[in-house]
Amino acid sequence: MIVDCYTHVWDSAAQLGHSFPSNGKAMGPLGGVSTPVNAGIARHLAASHPVTTTFVVGFTSRYLEADIPNDRLSAYVKDHPDRLVGFAGIDPSRPRTAIAEMRRAAQELGMKGLSVAPAAQDFHPTSSHAMRVYAEAAELGLPMIFHTGVHLNAAAKLAYAQPLLLDEVARECATLKIVIAHLGYPWVAETLVLLRKHANVFAEISWILPQPWEAYQALLGAHQHGVMEKLLFGSGFPLGAASQCIEALYSINHLCSGTSLPTIPREALRGIVERDALGLLGIRPPATGLATPTSREDDGELLA
Repeated sequence: MIVDCYTHVWDSAAQLGHSFPSNGKAMGPLGGVSTPVNAGIARHLAASHPVTTTFVVGFTSRYLEADIPNDRLSAYVKDHPDRLVGFAGIDPSRPRTAIAEMRRAAQELGMKGLSVAPAAQDFHPTSSHAMRVYAEAAELGLPMIFHTGVHLNAAAKLAYAQPLLLDEVARECATLKIVIAHLGYPWVAETLVLLRKHANVFAEISWILPQPWEAYQALLGAHQHGVMEKLLFGSGFPLGAASQCIEALYSINHLCSGTSLPTIPREALRGIVERDALGLLGIRPPATGLATPTSREDDGELLA
């Protein structure tokens, strides 16, 4: 089993609002080669090989006037129930709307998780409004992906992107499954501390793999901190394809050739690729008919 824990799809760049430059280009995650903003369904499916299950992560932001409709994501997931898992985009800057939407996403749309981006949604991750949203997510048994760390849009508020702000969230909502996107880059060291401290905090590794030196340092740090088992695979589509990211991951030790630099055990790298992210996050495998402890009775009908 290979689970890709971080991908996006959208029908047009207009759905991204002010998230990307108006020229239709998005820079690579760490300032790499510019990549066309093309995240259509056909390209998404083609880029998923050889992944078994792919998370499709939604995004909405009142602040940036962006909205990838959850209904559209849900329809796409239902068209490929054996391959896809939907994570609804919600905006905690509007807590009542966010709570209503997460309930609808779970009970009507068949979504299995939630996605938020504090820096791009203009809310402090530990505001009272946001904490209400997290508490509801924990009650519904929905894991939550936090887009922390790097944000390339000039309007994003990096003060809200720091992973350490999630320490309070993990303490106060101890049953909430939290996934920190992109290993919290550039705050990787802080993210590793959170992974070691909190049992229900994980991190996916998309967006760092295209930069070998950054990826090597991050993964070596995870190995030395003893938290490799908390890392989940992610491609970051459309800024990466699964096969390319897997190849980059397995090639990471090439940087050490002819040097005295420590290597990362290949089995540890393989563990990231083959990790049972569904089990760790309490998500039922797609189209198996098996219930998770937190799923609702109508979930089977929604994914049938």
